Amino acid sequence: MNTARRKVFIKTYGCQMNVYDSARMADVLAREGYEPVEGPDGADLIVLNTCNIREKAAEKVYSEVGRIRHLKEAARREGRRVEIAVAGCVAQAEGEEIIRRAPAVDVVVGPQSYHRLGETLARARQGGAAVETEFDETKFERLPAPPKSAAPSAFLTVQEGCDKFCTFCVVPYTRGGEFSRPAAKIVAEAKRLLSSGVREIMLLGQNVNAYHGKGPDGRDWSLARLILELAELPELARIRYTTSHPRDMSDDLIAAHGACEKLMPYLHLPVQSGSDRILAAMNRRHGREAYFSIIDRLRQARPDLALSGDFIVGFPGEEEEDFAATLDLVERVGYASAYSFKYSPRPGTPAASREQVAESVKAERLARLQALIGEQQKRFNAATVGLTMDVLLERPGRRAGQLVGRSPFLQAVNVDAPGRQIGEIVPVVVEGLGSNSLFARLAGAAGERLTA
Repeated sequence: MNTARRKVFIKTYGCQMNVYDSARMADVLAREGYEPVEGPDGADLIVLNTCNIREKAAEKVYSEVGRIRHLKEAARREGRRVEIAVAGCVAQAEGEEIIRRAPAVDVVVGPQSYHRLGETLARARQGGAAVETEFDETKFERLPAPPKSAAPSAFLTVQEGCDKFCTFCVVPYTRGGEFSRPAAKIVAEAKRLLSSGVREIMLLGQNVNAYHGKGPDGRDWSLARLILELAELPELARIRYTTSHPRDMSDDLIAAHGACEKLMPYLHLPVQSGSDRILAAMNRRHGREAYFSIIDRLRQARPDLALSGDFIVGFPGEEEEDFAATLDLVERVGYASAYSFKYSPRPGTPAASREQVAESVKAERLARLQALIGEQQKRFNAATVGLTMDVLLERPGRRAGQLVGRSPFLQAVNVDAPGRQIGEIVPVVVEGLGSNSLFARLAGAAGERLTA
């Protein structure tokens, strides 16, 4: 039953897929009469869309519930009802335990069942707290059509779950096995996004290059086949995808990086370690030489390709020589950017029960790795100064008259331009570097042209 203009605040933790999921939860709740608000004060429903990747993720959720509980209590004193929902991967992992430890929570809903959020809230109102963590591959079929996007760049989930079972990772347990959406459904959603002014689409998946959705021809399509199909849409100017696994970097996908002009020259390809011994302990199912081979083939296909990666330091059993192999890999590959973290045990994963590396050792190694990655990122950004490149202008900047956009290499670019140009792809000349962004001017005749 539709209710009158209730307000919902959704707080999102973690990856781009959670950002996408939060937007789709807002779509589900709009069907129930909710409108989104920017903060928890005054909201009738507060949703915490959680991530279980980082250290002490569950404890952070309980702390957050403790902080917002007073809003529920204050509303009760005023004769108003405020509900709290915990969604996402912590919800999937913890389930009923959340209700036991945090009685203020009304609803717990996993990432494969949030399409039933309205029904779950109704159950909670009738009989106390409700938990819904069933894996349901019909989720996308039961979600409402997404509304028009207000941004020129949009996420689109094409694949969920993972079958790799890396020994440090909770994704197979919280997101389930690999599931790929039918290609026609993805293309239809892309067309809806494009009709509202979207120019760039980021294809999402826990293991996105393992995509094998059913095509209209009855055959399973690869991610490369899907990308080439999307590239035929005239309104779509840019395509990106994340996150990938080296094991699924297929020949046709590598070839697509050279053949498809709309596929941006940026790839996030996590490797986690440069040590074969540690990669085996992680159950990554590839070695360092296989990773180097993939990088070489990608750069042959697209010489200007910018690479990003993920690294874990201090994995159980990691010795100094293993870490040295990671530093060597980073030196040999040369990253435009990368994410690096100290290993933290995730409950229920095989690596959590192994002998752990001392925190002081993890911290020291992480500092060395991040210093190296930081220097590579500075060099990559510095090499763009003086070049002309196309930038998709996405939003206003921090000061009047400034817009912020993204380069083909996913760099943030600040440029003075009128607000009416948001959503346009414009050539700019890079003139300087900030700590995490580039500064540029709209291009005239000067500047070396960088095609991407």
